[in-house]
Amino acid sequence: MRVLAAALLVLGLTACTSGAEPSSSPSPTASASTTAPPPPRATPAPVPATKACHALSYDEAVAPTASGSAVPCAKKHTSVTYAVGQLDTLVDGHLVAVDSDRVQQQVASECPSRFGLFVGGSLDDRRLSMLRPVWFTPTVEESDAGASWFRCDVVALAADGELAPLSGPMADVLSTSEGRDRYGMCGTASPGTADFARVICSAEHSWRAIAVVPLGDGAYPGKEKVRAAGQSRCRDAAAAVAPDTLDYQWGYEWPTAEQWKAGQTFGRCWAPD
Repeated sequence: MRVLAAALLVLGLTACTSGAEPSSSPSPTASASTTAPPPPRATPAPVPATKACHALSYDEAVAPTASGSAVPCAKKHTSVTYAVGQLDTLVDGHLVAVDSDRVQQQVASECPSRFGLFVGGSLDDRRLSMLRPVWFTPTVEESDAGASWFRCDVVALAADGELAPLSGPMADVLSTSEGRDRYGMCGTASPGTADFARVICSAEHSWRAIAVVPLGDGAYPGKEKVRAAGQSRCRDAAAAVAPDTLDYQWGYEWPTAEQWKAGQTFGRCWAPD
């Protein structure tokens, strides 16, 4: 808008310096031509609808603001809106920007807290799945025009940097064995090997994440402690699902200090699937 306004001013000056002879009497429209009309006021972005479906790419899913429009849920889609809320942009009587740390932290807290209520299952079920919450706010321009909502969507990771299509109702999907199996976390090889990559269990795989090892809260205990914490737990978990309890394989993934800081204060046990 600022570039457009500058271009209009240049055009006006060019018109004033044309080679036309000046009129001997003032033009009745001269005063009106020197006053630019007020810019049109932006229309606030509409409040999103819950349970709406969207065909998002991975990059769109991790963007802070939403792009595109909803699609029929009967068609291919990669996200479902499970919650819509109101932004708190008033602090001590003053409005704060939609992209401020204060506002963004509100959404980053609200959407994960509502995630479990929507997809169902236990905390361990969610930690062993490829389902993730993502969230969006209006753009700065939309916020300036009056939009004050936030939107929470559920997506499924197919693999690193790739979303999987969703199918069927997503409400309480992890409360069913079918949903836990379809959206579970699996691997292309044994954890820790060169060929290992996490994939959704509906894709081709050879290993599955089978149990969670809680590691407490607070400061990172150190690599050796978090590594030792899951050894016997994962051995027992793998033995419990193995066809032969005397001949089985198991794997254990523990968090790094960086992952711990980001909120992953648990490890995962793996077994061949």
